[in-house]
Amino acid sequence: MGFVVNVGRGQTKSTPSVAPRFESVFVVPSTIKDGRDPFFPESTRTFENKVVASTVFEITSLKYMGLSGTQGRLFAIINNHTFTVGDDGDVMTTSGRVHIRCVEINVNEVMVEINGQLHRIKLEAK
Repeated sequence: MGFVVNVGRGQTKSTPSVAPRFESVFVVPSTIKDGRDPFFPESTRTFENKVVASTVFEITSLKYMGLSGTQGRLFAIINNHTFTVGDDGDVMTTSGRVHIRCVEINVNEVMVEINGQLHRIKLEAK
């Protein structure tokens, strides 16, 4: 769809009413052979090995401290953080923050997933 512009002496010119849309796509190359940073072509920082920190912790630092709720909707207290089945969140441990997902809650134990591994934690005796 466009409109007509009179440019003089009976000549007309059709122009589009919507400008074409251009989109830039940047792909970060994985090796120097695949490409370079266009803004810093001599830089090798995108190809340097990136170290991912993994937290090693003792499973015993997770404490199942209590249970609340009704039979249809139980809540587990793990290291002072309340979870129900399907919840995930960060809890503080002696070795730092750990992200867990609550998989199952029972009266005596709770099952959590940490980094894709399942762990059972027994209820703490008072």
